[in-house]
Amino acid sequence: MFGKRSGTDTDLRAPKPGAVSPEPAQAPAPTVSRAPPPPAVASPPLAPAKAPPPPAMESRRSDNYYEVKATIFGALIEAIDLAQLAKLDSESAREEIRDIVNEIIAIKNIVMSIAEQEELLDDICNDVLGYGPLEPLLSRDDIADIMVNGANTVYIEVAGKIQRTGIRFRDNQQLLNICQRIVSQVGRRVDESSPICDARLADGSRVNAIVPPLSIDGPTLTIRKFKKDKLTLDQLVKFGAISPEGAEILQIIGRVRCNVLISGGTGSGKTTLLNCLTNYIEHDERVITCEDAAELQLQQPHVVRLETRPPNIEGEGQITMRELVRNCLRMRPERIIVGEVRGPEAFDLLQAMNTGHDGSMGTLHANNPREALSRCESMITMGGFSLPSRTIREMICASIDVIVQAARLRDGSRRITHITEVMGMEGDTIITQDIFLYDMVGEDANGKIIGRHRSTGIGRPKFWERARYYGDEKRLAAALDAAEVAPNT
Repeated sequence: MFGKRSGTDTDLRAPKPGAVSPEPAQAPAPTVSRAPPPPAVASPPLAPAKAPPPPAMESRRSDNYYEVKATIFGALIEAIDLAQLAKLDSESAREEIRDIVNEIIAIKNIVMSIAEQEELLDDICNDVLGYGPLEPLLSRDDIADIMVNGANTVYIEVAGKIQRTGIRFRDNQQLLNICQRIVSQVGRRVDESSPICDARLADGSRVNAIVPPLSIDGPTLTIRKFKKDKLTLDQLVKFGAISPEGAEILQIIGRVRCNVLISGGTGSGKTTLLNCLTNYIEHDERVITCEDAAELQLQQPHVVRLETRPPNIEGEGQITMRELVRNCLRMRPERIIVGEVRGPEAFDLLQAMNTGHDGSMGTLHANNPREALSRCESMITMGGFSLPSRTIREMICASIDVIVQAARLRDGSRRITHITEVMGMEGDTIITQDIFLYDMVGEDANGKIIGRHRSTGIGRPKFWERARYYGDEKRLAAALDAAEVAPNT
């Protein structure tokens, strides 16, 4: 049977005889010479490092290794039948490739240790079937971001800190091929005529690729990795991002259908927090998500996921976020979730929040809750709406109930720093009220920031009546009371 390893093996070798290789009599290729692999690098402490950490992986691979790998890879491509390979599952394909590579190594008389040979086999299988040198990084669950700055420079973020790895690509063409492989899986393209692309991996990880001529030093690839296990508010409590009382308040906010805006800087954990809040949406609600690259991981059974589309090579066919938000209003949603608000779709989202779609949520980039409101107003104005400033602010007040602010602190840790209510207007000014805050107290000997979450003493937030309608006012009162007397460090 095709692809089985027992009985008669499937032959993936190309039908042309002699394709594998040079003759056995050929002079042997140079021996792969490499220093012993470096010790595994532990995740860096949260304290700022005085010296840059050493490259984390493959830092001592020699140029000779890459030359031998290129030689074997070239012979493999000539020898293998790609049409047959495409019919196999991943495991069977890896086994077939390993067999052919072992044969090539024997024919070319390449001398290497068993460990080196295994490493080379894994590398080549990753090149043919996966994302090449990125595979070891993608398999690690402790990495939050992968940043590839050309073929020879790869950085990762671990525990909130950026460190350089020793991983590199064969050349910029290999890196470009991997970028194209990633984006093609979601029906997009990246090349000279379309040099910028947003995409996603199968697990929802967000991908951005930008290639020459816009990227001067070769293709640049940025991957925002998602953990295999979806984070919950309980885990955020464990990590210290929020106190148990604050998590209880966020649960109530998510459950009682408050309209929520999650604000924060790049990498502060906005999307993670949005995922956590959506856990408390009832399973009988119809939820529609709108995103540039689909990355939200809602667990409810009745979810419709929408994704924007970039223009094609003729510059046509683009579907913007605003068009998605406007269209989903015709799809009978109960909640609308916008992955990131960054343009005139802010107007349509606010309109939706204000017209019976309670519990809608979105994220945006801002440094504090007041700035988030100003950004909403700016995005609506930039969209060409000729509305008086006061009218826009009144619409914001009528639409948004709560702003949750996330931040990444200088030690790399992520914290929820504000839970803020939008109260209303006083003259031409929007009035807000903090009901939960994070105070920084100092830092320990390792540079880790010490702080605590606390209630501001507000006994009855504006959404108290909404909590009473859903029967959660006692839980809300208990959480607010406990936060006043139980600081979290």
